[in-house]
Amino acid sequence: APLPPNEAARLADLRSFGILDTPYDPRFDRLARLAARVFGTSGAAITLLDADRLWFKAHVGVDVRELPRENGFCAWTILSDELCVAEDMQADERFADNPLVTGPPRIRFYAGEPLTLANGTCVGTLCLMDVRPRDLDAARLAMLHDLAALVSGELLRAA
Repeated sequence: APLPPNEAARLADLRSFGILDTPYDPRFDRLARLAARVFGTSGAAITLLDADRLWFKAHVGVDVRELPRENGFCAWTILSDELCVAEDMQADERFADNPLVTGPPRIRFYAGEPLTLANGTCVGTLCLMDVRPRDLDAARLAMLHDLAALVSGELLRAA
């Protein structure tokens, strides 16, 4: 994914929280678990995008704490203030060649809602992943938006 036009300011805002590389936190863990349960997906994560990596503040169904940014789906999500959805990642040109799609864990579905601060800066995502293609209706997408707002609130309280 290309870098957002406000990348320097975005990184400064993210780093001002002092949350990168902190221990797991039950508040965020609960929200990631809730997202996976509500949507019935095999994975969910609260992801913060640093300069060269995606760092998971909380995750369910993902066995790593961070990924190189170039392999991360969430790098596309932060380019807009809107939800990023790939119902079948194998059919989506942004993701079809991604090693997480072509090889293990063979992710097929992704939905990421930006975690946007009051100043409009996006520091990360609340995202859902699954190993099978999925389709979310408007009501479910609205729920993901509401859950992301809860995560953003917790980020502000954690700072």
